[in-house]
Amino acid sequence: MNKNIKVIWIYNIYDNSYNIFCWSFLYKMKISTNQFKNGTKILIDNAPCSIIEHEFHKPGKGQAVMRVKYKNLLTRNTNDKTFKSGESVEAADVNHKDMEFLYTDGESWHFMDSNSYEQIEIGLNEIGDAKKWLIGQETCEIILWDDKPILVNPPVNVELRIVKSEPGVKGDTVSGATKPAELETGVIIQVPLFVNEGEVVKVDTRDESYVGRAKQ
Repeated sequence: MNKNIKVIWIYNIYDNSYNIFCWSFLYKMKISTNQFKNGTKILIDNAPCSIIEHEFHKPGKGQAVMRVKYKNLLTRNTNDKTFKSGESVEAADVNHKDMEFLYTDGESWHFMDSNSYEQIEIGLNEIGDAKKWLIGQETCEIILWDDKPILVNPPVNVELRIVKSEPGVKGDTVSGATKPAELETGVIIQVPLFVNEGEVVKVDTRDESYVGRAKQ
């Protein structure tokens, strides 16, 4: 993080001496649209956003532009915006940290840094849909903006037990046929007909799809 340092002299009336007083302040870092990459974090309407796609466009006449599709990290909404080529945009002070999920008390979700053992609480708005994949000890990616958690990305794959599903039929292996199954966190996914209640399955959290039976 870039900082500027200000230094002033403060007169100490108690010992008739001058002391140096320093403080730092953040300045707004700017990046050019020519530096855009997928995943670049910028501020749009004072909200941190992540670039999903970007395309340089040069019309026959007129100024070249950069067309961007981005995700607002606060609202999770996806939008489009067009910038002038070479335009300066304010960068977002966004960092990523891997942390282990410990437990929830129903109002906050508690995570721990496995290296420093630092613990943080994350509220309902910030945990979002990640909560439906967590039962304990999962390593999640915590997104921080100005050192405050704003988003939680669960593991790409999780292993959860099926708590409710219609019994499978022996020998029923019709290709592509599925049935609904409720997982221990309450999520309902589609699984093959031969998968039974009580089994642990691997699920892709990105699209809630069945990956396979978990290895025991």
